[in-house]
Amino acid sequence: MTLRHWAACTLAAMMLVFLADALGTSAFAQIQQRAPAAQGRPPVAAPTGQGAESAPLAAPAGDVQTELVGPQSNETADTFTPVGLFMRADFVVKSVLIMLILASFWSWVLIIDKSFAIGALKRKASRFEKTFWSGRSLDELYAQHSQRSDQPFTAVFVAALREWKRSFEGGVPRDALIPGVKERVEKAMSVSIHREIEKIERGLGYLATVGSTAPFVGLFGTVWGIMNSFQAIAQRQDTTLAVVAPGIAEALFATALGLLAAIPAVIAYNRFVNEVGRYENRLEAFADEFSAFLSRQLDERSR
Repeated sequence: MTLRHWAACTLAAMMLVFLADALGTSAFAQIQQRAPAAQGRPPVAAPTGQGAESAPLAAPAGDVQTELVGPQSNETADTFTPVGLFMRADFVVKSVLIMLILASFWSWVLIIDKSFAIGALKRKASRFEKTFWSGRSLDELYAQHSQRSDQPFTAVFVAALREWKRSFEGGVPRDALIPGVKERVEKAMSVSIHREIEKIERGLGYLATVGSTAPFVGLFGTVWGIMNSFQAIAQRQDTTLAVVAPGIAEALFATALGLLAAIPAVIAYNRFVNEVGRYENRLEAFADEFSAFLSRQLDERSR
């Protein structure tokens, strides 16, 4: 792996860890806000005796102090964090969550890597075009880039000029062969363009797949989690929120992870498709200009 790939993997891992920590902190804060404070004086026993029995019933005066019964707020907060939801899930839901986490991680790796790669290609293209149109000799540029073409513009340039040089190995071609030379040069550039664009588009199919399938994978985990919740209700014969809430939360967590993986993948895919399309148009425009330049050179030599 190149340094850019390692950097993309590191940034993607940091983003996922930060997001998981943010979700866990948010869930804990919401539960802490909703949990009433069990503070104040301790409960006092009800009075007994003849006076208490003859006293009229009345509402208690002042504030009524209550105390939480059941699991403490810290335990509840831990249950509804991403890690807690994952640990409580069964094997099927855990498998779905792991798949979605891995899909989201690799999507972010591709997104970061493609962002760096496309930005670098644009900068290299601008530098090459500036050098090409500065008036330097074509032979010098060919000698510089023929052994190593590190970007599509140089690859197209080398492919066209290599075919051009092969056509002149036996001297200037006859007038009847000139159209064939032009056609071969254009085909060489066209093939090089398609090959280079395929390299740039590598990985975009994965983003499209994640964007279209991740919500349905998360939905499968949601349906499975709801089925488990109904089974728990049937076994305990209890429909209280304490029985239903954990299973429903696990199910909805799968849907949330599916959307978390799909939304960035779809946005990045559409952006990269537009970027690659504009870059391809720029590359084809350069190929057309270079083809016209070589055609003029060929016409001058054949006179």
